[in-house]
Amino acid sequence: MSGFITAIKPGQLSLIQDFGRFGLSHLGITQSGPVDDYAYSWANHLLGNPVNVPVLEITLGQAEFKIGHACQLAITGGDLAATLDGVPLTNWCTFSARKGQRIKFALPKNGLRAYLAVRGGFHVEPHLGSVATVTKESLGGLHHNGQPLQAGDKLHFAPHTLDNKPLQMTFRLKPDYNLPLRLRVIESYQNETFSDAARHTFFTRTFTVSQHADRMGYRLTGPAVTPPQEPILSEGIALGSVQIPPDGQPIVLLNDRQTIGGYPKIGCVAKIDLPRLAQAKPGQSVRFVKGDLEGLQEVWCQWARFFGY
Repeated sequence: MSGFITAIKPGQLSLIQDFGRFGLSHLGITQSGPVDDYAYSWANHLLGNPVNVPVLEITLGQAEFKIGHACQLAITGGDLAATLDGVPLTNWCTFSARKGQRIKFALPKNGLRAYLAVRGGFHVEPHLGSVATVTKESLGGLHHNGQPLQAGDKLHFAPHTLDNKPLQMTFRLKPDYNLPLRLRVIESYQNETFSDAARHTFFTRTFTVSQHADRMGYRLTGPAVTPPQEPILSEGIALGSVQIPPDGQPIVLLNDRQTIGGYPKIGCVAKIDLPRLAQAKPGQSVRFVKGDLEGLQEVWCQWARFFGY
C-alpha cells in the first residue's frame, strides 16, 4: 500500500529535488538539486530520513496539496505562510497530517523557497542517477521530462509511523533570509587578470539582487566591475562562480548553471553561503568579502559530517 499527496495547486514553481546529479558535466548535464541545500538537509534530518532523499522545493508559494494518507512531514526554508486546514504551521519543524487535510502555501514572508519533506522521502524514479528536476534540460522530476509539478500530480510515499509531538530546529540555527547578504568569496586563478580598481570595487561596494534571479544564477546590479580585456577560453564552471560579463554586473551561478562559459570569473562564493543567496529577493543588498579557503572548507566539512554526506 502506498500513501500519496495530491497537488491541487502546484504554485509558480514546485520541483522534486534530491541532492543533485554529479559526474555528468562533461556531457553538458548540470548539477541541479536544491538551491538551498541547508534547508533541504534540515527537512530530511528532522524526519530522520537518509541523505539524498527526494523532497519538494516550492518557490514563491501559492500552492495547495491534499493529503491522501496520514503522514509525518516537515517544512523548512523560506516562510511561505504554510497552513494545515487553515491552521498556521511552524517552519523548520515536523508535523503530522491526516487523510483529507490540505496544506496551503501563501506568498513569501521571509525568503523565497520552502522545502516540504515526508518521512522516508517521496518515491520518484531516478533519471540519470537522480530525481532532481532541471526544466531547461528536460531532466528528472515526476515524469522524467523536467517539468514542474502539475495540478493532479500525486507524490507517493511509504506508510509510516507518526510522532506524538513535533520536532523543531533550535532558533539559533534558523537563518533570517531578509537580512542583507555578506558573501565570502574564494578568489579564482583568473582574479589577477582583473585590475586593482576592479577588485577594489567588487570587494568594497554594495550590489543589489536584480529581477533576473533564478535557479541558474543571480544577476546583481551596482557599480560596474570592469572585466579584463583579454579574451579567455570557455571552461567548466563551478557552483557559486562569480562571472563578470562585459557590462560589469556580477552573476553568481547556482545549481542549474550552464556547464561551460567564457566570461571571466573573479572568484567563487563559498558553498556554505550559497543557501542564503538562493533565498534572497530582488532588491536585497549584497556585499562580497574575501574568504579563507581552509577555514571555509573546515566549516563545510563540519556541516557535511553532521548531516552524514
